[in-house]
Amino acid sequence: MGKKNKIKNKKIRNQINQAPLTAVDVVIFTVEEKILKIILIKIKSGPLKGMWAFPGWRVKIHETLDKAAARELYENTTIKNAYLEQLYSFSSVKRDPVGRIISVAYLALVNFIDAKLKTSSRYLDIRWFPVEQIPRLAYDHKEMLNHALERLKNKLEYSNVIYSLLPRKFTLSDLQKAYEIILQKKIDKRNFRKKILSLNLIKKVGEKRGEAYRPANLYSFKKRKFSVAEIF
Repeated sequence: MGKKNKIKNKKIRNQINQAPLTAVDVVIFTVEEKILKIILIKIKSGPLKGMWAFPGWRVKIHETLDKAAARELYENTTIKNAYLEQLYSFSSVKRDPVGRIISVAYLALVNFIDAKLKTSSRYLDIRWFPVEQIPRLAYDHKEMLNHALERLKNKLEYSNVIYSLLPRKFTLSDLQKAYEIILQKKIDKRNFRKKILSLNLIKKVGEKRGEAYRPANLYSFKKRKFSVAEIF
């Protein structure tokens, strides 16, 4: 190899080494006890030690962004097949005091019962927090949360993604309440039930729940996969 080629290759390697790192952060929502909640981790080391943030880490050399996000979701909740979609890229030059890191945020929706929070050697702690009572967030994660909330509310209006927040079996009241909690508005019971049943998204499972004198029918989603549906 000639001297000129060696110099050129060295310059290329230097440029690669100086390029920004890429990470994924996952905003994980659930509904529990009629409250919309998110998972936060407590940072273990560095200038932001002790602050809370969304679960996330750098993308590994062999991973796509989607696989990295799915890995983070599984490592923190033990869930593999929840609803997960790319949200937004955050690339402010000074967003991370440790170095130049671009974060690609993801939105995830999980059922509270299925999620088993796992501690990690990377974190001091991991917890559920009500969206209305979150602590101060590290990095640009407050902005990330705002994007995630807006996307979630919009998504509920034209798709069936709420299936990922609910248990396999639920009542129509459970379903309506989940919408009301996230959208932060009251929904007319009669109109909601008429509309949701007309969309052919759910079916009766032949079981009931509740008081003996007035049990409620249980339903399930016909398909637990994303589909477009004009809910509102």
